[in-house]
Amino acid sequence: MRIIAGEFRGRRIDAPPGRGTRPMLDRVREAVFAALGARLEDAAVLDLFAGSGSLGLEALSRGARSARLVERDPGALRRLRANVAALDVGDRARVGSGDALRPASWGAPDERFDLVFLDPPYPLVEDARARVGLLEALDRLARERVDPAGVLVLHAPTAAPSAAELPPSLSADR
Repeated sequence: MRIIAGEFRGRRIDAPPGRGTRPMLDRVREAVFAALGARLEDAAVLDLFAGSGSLGLEALSRGARSARLVERDPGALRRLRANVAALDVGDRARVGSGDALRPASWGAPDERFDLVFLDPPYPLVEDARARVGLLEALDRLARERVDPAGVLVLHAPTAAPSAAELPPSLSADR
């Protein structure tokens, strides 16, 4: 896996082995970051279910001011910390260990983010009961932690969640 553009363009980062972590494909990341464009400049980023850190580290490479990267899996967390060290961005990237859906993992209670990435494991999105907790966390993030002009990016299978399931705080015109 590599950083696509910016300060660290072409630099490789390690993904955790196995199928437990599913890094976003380069072409999908490229499309997401192209759509975000200038929003990245000086942004405060929260990368939940960070895995290798590919989203948060790509954001830093493209001009984000800071990134908080949250991961729970011990193997992925080791790789994430190694990737932050390899790119020498420890002054701008804070790595947290914990449940990405719990507000305590999101940093200080008054901390706000310009950009939030959520790339949860697909079973968390596909299972209707588990999805309820995910949608509740998304709602809370949107209401309490995302800047009013900010963006929340959810990477999920195409079938779930449906637009009808999304809370009003996640509407495009909020």
